[in-house]
Amino acid sequence: MNVLVFGAGSLGTLLGGLLARTHDVTLVGRDPHISAVRESGVEISGGVEAHTHPDATTNGAGREADVALVTVKAFDTEDAAAALATGEYEAVCSLQNGLTEETLARGLACPVLAGTATYGARLAGPGHVVCTGVGRVVVGNRDGGRHPWAERLGEAFRDADVRTLVAADMPRRRWEKLAVNAGINAVTALARVENGALASGAGSETARRAARETARVARASGVDLPTDRAEAALETVIDATAANRSSMLQDVDAGRRTESDAINGEVVRRAEEHDLRVPVNRTLTDLLRAWEDGHGVR
Repeated sequence: MNVLVFGAGSLGTLLGGLLARTHDVTLVGRDPHISAVRESGVEISGGVEAHTHPDATTNGAGREADVALVTVKAFDTEDAAAALATGEYEAVCSLQNGLTEETLARGLACPVLAGTATYGARLAGPGHVVCTGVGRVVVGNRDGGRHPWAERLGEAFRDADVRTLVAADMPRRRWEKLAVNAGINAVTALARVENGALASGAGSETARRAARETARVARASGVDLPTDRAEAALETVIDATAANRSSMLQDVDAGRRTESDAINGEVVRRAEEHDLRVPVNRTLTDLLRAWEDGHGVR
């Protein structure tokens, strides 16, 4: 399969580098990372060891591929959709945080699939990504049910030895992912702790309240996500990624804008549509926005 990875940061580079073991892959990202990939390939270490040589470019416009995987930050989704709209793809799949698929679908004529990825990844330097945890990629029709391109994409991931599930219940899985991210990302970023610190102690209940609020908003939005399922998913991810530093914590450490608007902020926006109160998610959103404003990164 010919695959374009739009957003070659840590996750995009890891998955693109792994796919390049058996497929034709092009990474779209920024220098100096992309220049290093063009010169020496992608070095993958940690939970998975590999060295592959995907194509790499800083220009994502006017490209062609069977499938484009979108792994940019959520606040860059509209720009990604505009660039992808100048190319030709049979399908596009989001592996981003937040509920970004609708934004992509508004700007693209091809099918837009939904996806989640629990592989942990960290860029150690240009051309070098560390797999900080072997997880699973889940892809499927964003509206639920089966889709032929989801099946083909799942097969492509499995051919590259990436743990993958093709799911027919993506609406619930999308909100479940949002509940997990709402519970982990902002709390770890504000407390400056690894995910495992939320298993118990002072931040644990805050994380669980954020996830419970998200599940309630999901149900109001017509998606059957029981509270106990959201909490169980949160606990599973905390346990499986205990040593990980969340992507939002990595952003705060690096002084970058976070995805709080697309995660906790999205819960707040959807809650307002249904006249629901989500005080934990609102507080977490406000605190991250205050940090971003104070550091001039919004």
